[in-house]
Amino acid sequence: MPAKPIPGRTTAAADGKVVLFLIGMRINHFRAPHHWLPVLLAMPRMLRELSRDPDSGLLGYQLLTGSPRTYYVVQYWESEEKLLAYAAAPGKLHRNAWAMINRFERNSRQHVGIWHETYIVPPGNYEAIYGDMPPYGLAAATGTLPLEHRGRTARDRLAHGKQHPRQQP
Repeated sequence: MPAKPIPGRTTAAADGKVVLFLIGMRINHFRAPHHWLPVLLAMPRMLRELSRDPDSGLLGYQLLTGSPRTYYVVQYWESEEKLLAYAAAPGKLHRNAWAMINRFERNSRQHVGIWHETYIVPPGNYEAIYGDMPPYGLAAATGTLPLEHRGRTARDRLAHGKQHPRQQP
């Protein structure tokens, strides 16, 4: 069931730094699904694994598509340490998926492209505003607050994060 919109303007309840991880794939050759389909199917399995483990550090994610060729995930993490720990954990799905992707990259004749970007955003260097929206993006990952809790203007809201950084528990 889709979430109901929250009336008015809200912001994300994030405190402190934000760890943003973007990861995606591009299908370069549609006629070779045996090369790109395993890559496409690996991500939902990893997201289920992470979502079932409250200590994983994954706060939330959003699956997106840029076109019929491109698929990506926006992920919000508790810390870069937890993101890196998951990436390297021998008993988790990521290690096997990474090995599979490396094999496909060597043998696929460029049928599928993959990419990721990691951003560690310090307090006071991000702002999130949602108007008449259900929790989405960072707000879905961290909760929502009425916008006025962070200040009246963008300058106030950004300064609030720099002056009063609060650490997450």
